[in-house]
Parts: sequence; C-alpha cells; structure tokens
Amino acid sequence: MQATKKMALLSIATSIATLALKFGAYFLTDSVSLLSDALEALVNLAAGLVALTAITIAEQPADDNHTYGHDKAEYFSVGVEGTLILFAAISIIYAGWNRFLHPAPLENLGWGIGVGLLAAAMNFATARMMLKVAATHDSVTIEGDAKHLLTDVWTSAGVLGGLLVIVFVPQWNILDPLIAIAVGLHIIVTGVGLLRRSIDGLMDAALSPQEIRKAEEVIRAELPEGTSFHALRTRKAGATRFIEFHLSLPGETSVRESHALCDRLEASIANHLAKASVTIHVEPHEAHEPAARAP
Repeated sequence: MQATKKMALLSIATSIATLALKFGAYFLTDSVSLLSDALEALVNLAAGLVALTAITIAEQPADDNHTYGHDKAEYFSVGVEGTLILFAAISIIYAGWNRFLHPAPLENLGWGIGVGLLAAAMNFATARMMLKVAATHDSVTIEGDAKHLLTDVWTSAGVLGGLLVIVFVPQWNILDPLIAIAVGLHIIVTGVGLLRRSIDGLMDAALSPQEIRKAEEVIRAELPEGTSFHALRTRKAGATRFIEFHLSLPGETSVRESHALCDRLEASIANHLAKASVTIHVEPHEAHEPAARAP
C-alpha cells in the first residue's frame, strides 16, 4: 500500500482512539476546555477521512478527461480540513463563552489530565511519523493532516496545563472557559492558513521563490553560449511541479541539436526539483529582433 495512504489510515485510527479518550476525559471532569480538545479530535477524524479520499483520487493516473492527472484533489482536501477547523473553532469559543457566563464545578481532574496526556502522546507520535512521510513523498495532504495533529498536541498541552493549575488552586476555575476560548482562537489561525494554502494551489500559485531561483540556476548552468531563456512560469499540483519557459537559440540550430538541449535541461531540472514536469518552447533569436517583427 502507498506510504501516504498508510499514513492517512494511521491518522484515522489515532483520531478514533483519541476521540474516545478525550470525550471520556470530558465526561469525567465536565471541563469545557477538555470538551474543546475533544471537538478538535472530532475534526481530526473528519480530516483524516477527507485526506484518505483525496489521496485515493490523486493517485489515479491521467485520463482523457484529466490529462494533467488528479493531483489537485489534495488541495480540495486541505480546503475542507481548513473549513472543518474553523467550524470547530467557532463551536469551541461558543462553549467556552457559555461556561464563562455559567460557571460549573469540575470533578476528577486527575483522571482527566492523565487521559488527556495519553491522547496527546498518541497524536504527537502519529504526527511525527506523518511529517516524515509527507517530506519524503511531498504530499501536501499528509503534511496538512500532520500539522493539524501537532496543533492538537499543543492545544492539549495548554488545556492540561491550565487544568493542572486548577488542581492546586481550585478557586481559579475561571481558567477553564478562558483556555477553551484561547484554544478556539488559536485553531482559527490554523484553519485560515490551510484555506489560504488550498486557494493558492487551486489558483495555480507559482512555486516558492527558493524553487524558482533553483530552476533558473539549473537552466543557466546548462545553456551553451549564444542561447538564453525567458517567460519562465511555474505552478504546482499536489506533488507535481510544472515548469515552462521559452528557449531562444540561434536560427541555424538544427532540430536535433535543439531537442538534445531540451532533453538535458529537462533532466537537470528533474534532478534538482522532485516530480518536475517541464515544457520548453524553442524559438530562434531572430524572432525577437526588431527587423524580424517589422511588417
């Protein structure tokens, strides 16, 4: 089974386990901050299911209706995950504000903190494994899901830290809803970031400045004297990087020589940028001379 799909399945399994643990901790303690943590675990599960679906679609080969492949399905996954995170954040802030207005005593905090720590440890271990696979396979879906799990870990740490304070200073119960509201605001930042990434991918945003500079350096290094390039354009769909540019050659250059140079350029770019799909438009220098363009 594809490594990225295995990570999506691992994310789903971990989310189910942590979901049960966190809701159990909430029912033990009646802590609204633990409820906020549990709601985020519910979003993790939904995001894992969406990620698995997107990866399954993205790995399908190109066909007559999708000649560039199905890689962009991953951006839909990231967009859905960002939307789910925002929905969870609003729910968490509402629950926290309601508890702030109507305080309630907390119970069994020791057990709740212990269960929460176990869930956080599971999420942390899973997220680390997913980030390694995401880097190896350049999967934006697995990376987004892993970062979401890590966000959940830091969220849990803040929640459990606040509850630990309440254990020793019970009169500070007001920390419980305040932490929940802070968790919600923090999650909003994560959700907006994922939505921006989804929109960039669907709108064919250019590669990063670092990758564009690398492509330009590689092209210049391969160009023989008397040749040049311009009109460089880039975009990314899933893990595939699309790079296009115009290659200007002396008019007397043969088709065979032009083709050989293009092959070298494509191979060199592919060696420096993973999964690069390169398109080169060859044109003679004379096409850009004023005399040649005059009527």
